Amino acid sequence: MTTVRLPLFPLNSVLFPGLVLPLNVFEERYRAMLRDLLKTPEDEPRRFAVVAIRDGHEVAPSAPGMPDPTARPERGPAAGFGPEPLRAFHGVGCAADAATIREKSDGTFEVLATGTTRVRLLSVDASGPYLTAELEELAEEPGDEAGPLAEDVLRSFRRYQKRLAGARERSLSSGAELPDDPGVVSYLVAAAMVHDTPTKQRLLQAPDTASRLRDELRLLRAETSIIRNLPSLPAFELTRTPTSLN
Repeated sequence: MTTVRLPLFPLNSVLFPGLVLPLNVFEERYRAMLRDLLKTPEDEPRRFAVVAIRDGHEVAPSAPGMPDPTARPERGPAAGFGPEPLRAFHGVGCAADAATIREKSDGTFEVLATGTTRVRLLSVDASGPYLTAELEELAEEPGDEAGPLAEDVLRSFRRYQKRLAGARERSLSSGAELPDDPGVVSYLVAAAMVHDTPTKQRLLQAPDTASRLRDELRLLRAETSIIRNLPSLPAFELTRTPTSLN
């Protein structure tokens, strides 16, 4: 088992390997994380891990508010995640490489990172200025019939795109070349489909590529059918979630 310790960046969304993640970072705990990442030599990856939040707040409360106007704002690296942060996060996340980190004049950061490898969360350490985690790197196994399944998923995904474009009365880029590697296909489609965080998390932690593709095929067929029968209420609106502040 290969383990690694990395800074932890919890979000209300799921990151997949190969996908780009833009971040606007303003909380002090994550600014401290990025200042440390900037100390990494330029020829080495600036790695951190992204995990989806199961139970907690992406941005820690900074002022009293509902339901208790007398409640004190939370401080510290685990603010918003309760006394046991490990329980607040989904068990599988994604390591990320911050290709670009730019500090702005107000001390906040703009970050452009890319997901690299799935990781399993083993423990969380809240003793420093930001959360760190011990993680197990997860290999991506192809599973049975991943190739034919990827072809079926791509065909269904193109139909889904067309239905979604028609329902939203705007065009999606259908001329772009789609990959033929089953693993890449599975992650790209998982990220592109409009679904809630628990569904995307389920796809991320699938035991192998073939299992993920089978799940995606079921989801795409069901979603395309819904959009076809309810053109005035597209799936995008049915599954909309709040925009991430990070």
